[in-house]
Amino acid sequence: MRMQQVLIALALAGASVAAQAQVAVVVNPKSAAASMTAEQVANIFLGKSNALPSGAAAAPVDQPESAAIRETFYTKVTGKNSAQVKAAWSRLVFSGKATPPKEVGSSAEVKKFVAGNPDAIGYIEKSAVDASVKVVLTVD
Repeated sequence: MRMQQVLIALALAGASVAAQAQVAVVVNPKSAAASMTAEQVANIFLGKSNALPSGAAAAPVDQPESAAIRETFYTKVTGKNSAQVKAAWSRLVFSGKATPPKEVGSSAEVKKFVAGNPDAIGYIEKSAVDASVKVVLTVD
């Protein structure tokens, strides 16, 4: 193989590993939610529900569209790809029924937002979890 082919193969292998990272759905440590089902999480991130299991209003926070973890999260938790999620939100926003999750630039920013907001819910790489957030769902 030529060097260029080797580099492409390595890049693709790395991308598939990154896409398979474990995703942790996180809430504020003070949240009453101890665990959530994938369906509950999907309903919040698809605008079908605006409440956490405790009844508190949910403040979902999203990763950037360019982030591999966003695609992994939506595919594994909601069963929809980015285009399907975007289309669903476009309909909800147009009809005035919901507002899409706040988008931040990275997992570190998701953690910061969740740590500072008792009603926040977001998702990060499982490897990024620390004491500033509480995991309510892990997706492989």
